[in-house]
Amino acid sequence: MIYDLIGSNLPFVQILALLVAYVLALMLAFCSHEFSHAYVAYKMGDPTAKALGRLTLNPFKHIDPIGFLCLFLFGFGWAKPVEINPLHFKHYRKGLVLVSLAGVTANLILAFVFSGIYFFVGQFLLASTNLFLIFLYYFLFYMIILNLSLFVFNLLPIFPLDGFNFIKAITPAGNGFVTFLQRYGTIILLIFLITPLFDIVFSYVTSGVISGFFWFWGLFV
Repeated sequence: MIYDLIGSNLPFVQILALLVAYVLALMLAFCSHEFSHAYVAYKMGDPTAKALGRLTLNPFKHIDPIGFLCLFLFGFGWAKPVEINPLHFKHYRKGLVLVSLAGVTANLILAFVFSGIYFFVGQFLLASTNLFLIFLYYFLFYMIILNLSLFVFNLLPIFPLDGFNFIKAITPAGNGFVTFLQRYGTIILLIFLITPLFDIVFSYVTSGVISGFFWFWGLFV
């Protein structure tokens, strides 16, 4: 992220607006994701996340400083995972499924809502020379991209991501596929991150999702 700005021809105030917009969008995307895990776990009967102070949108409760810095600098990072105890769930398997999908669902909803705002006012904001409106344009843009990034990344069926937890929740306990992913998930995830694989998946999925969003919002024009 920050390396893309080094040597750019953008005015300093515009770079500052872009950075602030990126940080705020990143914090909101992360916090919404983790809060959703905590909220759904609590609603399913597990008080663990609430007891640990995670049932909040306070970014300092969710953001891992090193993970946040890595994402800001290198485009890959992480938040503090929400701790849960599924033994407290009223319905064990249903709770696991809903909690695993809660974070990505929140990110998808945010991307959808902000894509609508961007669709209707983005061109106007982009043409403005007002610093606040420039900031708002970047904020809308990053709210779409970052939330879709978290959505796509966390849906990967690789340990320890949400996609893996979903697969684990709907398959028989101790099955070979889940065991394999638990054993080799970290290696597989690293391969995704250090090769173009995730970029390819991300570009195809996000372009399709954004096109679908804009098509929907275009129905109201």
